[in-house]
Amino acid sequence: MKLESKRLLRGPNRWSDKTAVEGVVTLSGAPLEGVWRRLCADHPELFMRVAQGVAPDLASAPFWAHVIGKLTVELQVLARVDVSLALAAPLDVANQARFVAEYREEATAERALELALELIDAARDGRRVDLDAAIVTLRKSNEETRLGPSTGAIAEAARARGIPVRRLTDGSLLQLGYGAQQRRVWAAETDRTSAIGEAIAQDKELTKQMLATVGVPVPQGRLVANAEDAWVAAQAVGLPVALKPRKGNQGKGVSVGLRTREAVMSAYVIAAEYDHHKHVVVERHIEGADYRLLVVGGRLVAAARREPPRVVGDGVRTIAELVALENQNPLRGDDHSTSLSKLRLDTIGCETLAEQGLTPESVPAAGVAVPLRRNANLSTGGSATDVTDDVHPLVARRAVEAARVVGLDIAGIDLVASCVDRPLEESGGAFVEVNAAPGLRMHLEPSHGKGRAVGEAIIESMFARGDDARIPIVAVTGTNGKTTTTRFIAHLMRQRGLRVGMTCTDGIYVEGKRIDTGDCSGPKSAKMVLAHPRVDVAVLETARGGMLREGLGFDWCDVAVVTNVAEGDHLGMNGIHTAEALAAIKAIPVRRVSTRGVAVLNADDPLVAAMASLCPGTVIFFSREERSEVVSRHRAAGGKAIIVRDGHVVLADGRLERRVAPLADFPLTQGGLVGFQIENLLASLAAGWGLGLPPEALRFGAETFSSNLGTAPGRFNVVTHRDSTVILDYGHNSSALIALTEAIRGMRHRRRKVVYTAAGDRRDEDIIRQAEILGDFFHEIYIYEDQCTRGRADGEVIRLMREGFVRSKGTPRIVQLPGELRSIGAAIGSLEPGDLLLCQVDQVELALEFVTGLFRQAESRSLSSLAQLAAAALAALGMMT
Repeated sequence: MKLESKRLLRGPNRWSDKTAVEGVVTLSGAPLEGVWRRLCADHPELFMRVAQGVAPDLASAPFWAHVIGKLTVELQVLARVDVSLALAAPLDVANQARFVAEYREEATAERALELALELIDAARDGRRVDLDAAIVTLRKSNEETRLGPSTGAIAEAARARGIPVRRLTDGSLLQLGYGAQQRRVWAAETDRTSAIGEAIAQDKELTKQMLATVGVPVPQGRLVANAEDAWVAAQAVGLPVALKPRKGNQGKGVSVGLRTREAVMSAYVIAAEYDHHKHVVVERHIEGADYRLLVVGGRLVAAARREPPRVVGDGVRTIAELVALENQNPLRGDDHSTSLSKLRLDTIGCETLAEQGLTPESVPAAGVAVPLRRNANLSTGGSATDVTDDVHPLVARRAVEAARVVGLDIAGIDLVASCVDRPLEESGGAFVEVNAAPGLRMHLEPSHGKGRAVGEAIIESMFARGDDARIPIVAVTGTNGKTTTTRFIAHLMRQRGLRVGMTCTDGIYVEGKRIDTGDCSGPKSAKMVLAHPRVDVAVLETARGGMLREGLGFDWCDVAVVTNVAEGDHLGMNGIHTAEALAAIKAIPVRRVSTRGVAVLNADDPLVAAMASLCPGTVIFFSREERSEVVSRHRAAGGKAIIVRDGHVVLADGRLERRVAPLADFPLTQGGLVGFQIENLLASLAAGWGLGLPPEALRFGAETFSSNLGTAPGRFNVVTHRDSTVILDYGHNSSALIALTEAIRGMRHRRRKVVYTAAGDRRDEDIIRQAEILGDFFHEIYIYEDQCTRGRADGEVIRLMREGFVRSKGTPRIVQLPGELRSIGAAIGSLEPGDLLLCQVDQVELALEFVTGLFRQAESRSLSSLAQLAAAALAALGMMT
């Protein structure tokens, strides 16, 4: 068995709305009956779950694809990951099948897949994998990869509010929301957390000084720079004392309750290790319990009493053994991913034992509690009890004051007091620290008491009630017309004064400026736009390839536009062999329309019209057919549509109709003559209508948008020169060619010429069919072969095209030349008055620059013919001698 390929579907995809790993496996070699028996014998419980619901067919590739997919899911479940979806499907290639397995963390899924294959290989080779050890490793890897409890709680609270969450790094930096509405958090810090406030909080001595100036009680003490001075300071403030690094966090280097010179000097050495300048704070030890008060957005949202780490003797085991036993508790981990941290018997722990006359080898009596530290930080093994409901209002007010004085929107205030249900003046308590980016797990999962919704509190402080931090998203897909429609919708939004982020096959544009080039119609480009802080609305061309490779680049959209689904384009690729299967891919954005959103669907295309049943929101149909049955039924049910009636664009809402303007008023349609541009116009106006634009705005936008070289390069750009016409278009499939020939029939011309090549990754019959269409319609055809033949042998595309020309009903003159620009140059050089030339532009920018430059020269130079100009331009490009 061989894994041929795998891909990570990071967004909604053809299989599911969940993230998933997809792979293809090939079954070959000896029968696998023995392999299956060994797997079931070695790991019976696991493979009982794997085989559930499917009959073993040991010679079947789909069965083994099911095994791999289901095993990948079950291994993640054993690693404490909440996943369930596993699918398998046959492929056309013999002995090949596809599997799909849901995941949460990419690294965990990939390791689970590797382990699944390793189990199968081991069974084939007669080896046995230590599954328990492998699961422990997988679980540890997942804990290291996934969000920690603090960031995870914020992320879950955001999702519960419908706020999109995107992890920007392998760490804890999150983007909450899209575009201009987004906010960011890094663990328990927000993009509004003051850098100055954070710096103050890190300086413990400065924090105390600032709190003292506003009357917040703090312990007496001072800063020292060596061990001797630490003892002097300790004597001055009075024993017992606490020592801590001037700058530190998570309780690192903190020692409390120190009563002797040796203890103080030793504590200085430990604390100094955590401060670059060896500066240590010595302060009077405050007797009482250790409390953490969490302040978020100017209010107290949680409080916990922290207990130092300890073990309880059983009269048999040593302290070291008791620590090792407690550390086996699954609630204790090496980091902040679990509710408790592991106990430590480090230098501080051993010194704490020594103060009690104990060593790690001591055996405490049954029931005797042995503290392992004086401080109660969870990061050093402490535990927490929720006391939120006990906090006196005056204590809460002081905590809020402390956070405000330091300048933090989220702060963890450390308080030492005998209790929190009385004012500090009565309890004798004092604030000992103010912490930026406080850990939240003691409040989320306290050892005792009620967990608090602190993630929700942080989200509420960041976003107003009802704010989901989203911007309008328009996803445009289909076989043809995607780019023009995308550009048109972006134009409508710009006319409303919005800052538009747009992706298409020509690049990424923000506020009309291109920030990336190339084909940017995939999910990575969509994510770039949605991460841009100056984008008010996103208009995203959403191509088939990106959806197959990675899924969508967003979770939900407000408008999904499907222009058409044409047979003969991209079939035979990625397991897509029929128009119906291709339509299922194009329908993915429709499935992800929000309940408040709109799907804009072509009523004249049955495959597209059928997508209406998949839309969670409402549907606006568009149609060139005045008497469309689909539209009639939809309107009878109270639905909306945009149609053409008596040469006018009409908005229909149930039985009500409103005329927008005559088609001839809209430049995109070339006077209402170009059918496919009419469809693009209707789709774009329907999208604008779905976004709430009034009819006047739709009309103005349509009157000011045309498919010229600036607004939609390579999309039916018409250039005239010396009574000849040149059309530059990117169309590259049979349906596009049919639409183009229909449009050209309505244009004045004498002879028709074309420059064209077919993409090598299309099926043989598709290439032949394209050539047939060309041969039926054009008088003169200039053909060339791309430098990149996309897997075909040199000359094979040309051979197939010539076969199509032979099958055609026409008798065109065929001219074969090397390269796109040379073919365009030769065709332009052959133009005579009245000729019409269609140039299929593949290298859009280069071709457009070449053609427009050619015509500019013709206007400014006295060369006697276009042929001379073409030759001169090609020579300048180094294309010919």
